[in-house]
Amino acid sequence: MIKSTFIFLFAFLLGSLATLLYAESATGSLAMPTGMGVIEEIPSPQDHIPEEDIWIYKNKVIINVDNPEWASFSDTNSMDPVLDIGHNAIEIVPKSLDEIEVGDIVSYKSSMVDGTIIHRVIYKGVDEKGEYLIMKGDNNPNPDPERVRFDQVRRMVIGILY
Repeated sequence: MIKSTFIFLFAFLLGSLATLLYAESATGSLAMPTGMGVIEEIPSPQDHIPEEDIWIYKNKVIINVDNPEWASFSDTNSMDPVLDIGHNAIEIVPKSLDEIEVGDIVSYKSSMVDGTIIHRVIYKGVDEKGEYLIMKGDNNPNPDPERVRFDQVRRMVIGILY
C-alpha cells in the first residue's frame, strides 16, 4: 500500500514538474525545456460544420453543407504539413468577413503575385480602408506582405481530406 502511494505521489510530482516546464509564457507560446526554442501556438480553424450535419454510414459519408466546392493544392510547401499536393479539401465561399476567424484557412487573390494563395488567417484588423486579414503560410517564417480585403477572398476551407 505504501509503495503504490509513493509511486502515485512520484508520478503526480513528475507530471506537475512537466506542466511547469511547458507552462505558457506571457506571449502565449509554450517554452520547451530542451533548449530548442519556443513553440508558437497556431490558432485552429473554427468549426464550420455542426456535428448534427455529419452522417457516417458503412458505405458513405454525408456532410450537409450549402454550396460546397472541391479544392486541390499545388506543391508550394507554404502550408506543410496541413496542406500539400495530393490533398483535397471542401471549401465554401464566405458571405462576409464576419464568417472568417483567426485560425481559418482562406484562399485569396493576391494583389502582389499572380494566382490564388491559400494561407491561414493570423490577424483581423481595421484601418482607414476598412476590415482586413493578415495571412501566413504555416510553414513560412513571415506573414504575407499585404492586407487582404474581403473582395480578395475566394473561399474558406471547412474540411481537409487526406
